[in-house]
Amino acid sequence: MPEDVWLVVGLGNPGPGHAANRHNVGQMVLDELAVRVGGRFKATPGHRAQVLEGRLEMGGPKVVLAKPTSYMNLSGGPVSSLSKYFRIPPSHVIAVHDEVDVDFDAVRVRTGGSENGHNGLRDMTKALGTRDYQRVRVGVGRPPGRAQTADFVLSNFSSTERKSLPFLLDAAADAVELIVSDGPERAAERVNAR
Repeated sequence: MPEDVWLVVGLGNPGPGHAANRHNVGQMVLDELAVRVGGRFKATPGHRAQVLEGRLEMGGPKVVLAKPTSYMNLSGGPVSSLSKYFRIPPSHVIAVHDEVDVDFDAVRVRTGGSENGHNGLRDMTKALGTRDYQRVRVGVGRPPGRAQTADFVLSNFSSTERKSLPFLLDAAADAVELIVSDGPERAAERVNAR
């Protein structure tokens, strides 16, 4: 029987200019997970991603942490390439991403469903050929007033938000750990009840 392996993908855009954007919160969560694994990401040009392999707990399932180096709307290629290379089925792929339909400071777990206009998820669905992968939806809240969603997610967190951002990243990383250790259904029950 093959080993239980999970591919955890932090969605975002490449480059220092985007690093602190709301749209890059998925990659921020992956940085927190890298600390927990105790390793560093390495560039894998063949997959267009930075990758770190390890375990989130002693004796636990293997995880492949990945931060695509493509732009958000081209996330599908790297995800598909890595899932094929490591022989990981879509049901064991976890996309960690920003979600405007979830309040800032909240995390939700979901299997499949609509992409809600999220271009990174849309490209992943197209590349994987299914919507049935796991999502850790990291709440960034709705744009204020008449601000455009695209402009809002490409802006940095406010100074007030930055104070509680470490707690949000921690909660999202915990949600990933729960999916890997307890399975998506149990994780959703526990995380979504908060």
